Amino acid sequence: MKKHVKIYLDYYGYGEQDVIICECCGRKAVDIHHIKRRGLGGSKRCDNIENLIGLCRDCHDKAHSDKNFNNKLKTIKKREFNGQRDQKNEVS
Repeated sequence: MKKHVKIYLDYYGYGEQDVIICECCGRKAVDIHHIKRRGLGGSKRCDNIENLIGLCRDCHDKAHSDKNFNNKLKTIKKREFNGQRDQKNEVS
């Protein structure tokens, strides 16, 4: 398992077999995305929970192709860590 995936799973208390929900659209997440790119050689400082977000395939593709969409992901994470997470992303 990749280090950033383990960091994400551990932080949110997920097991390897758990279903993770896309933090953007609510569908099943299939990727843990680095909001700020790691670069070619990778960077340990980018493997922190504030920079990781669970995404479905469509949202992950958009994150890599649309800078505005990636900025939306930054906003989602900022809200989460400021205690203002959107209601649609919370489990009732």
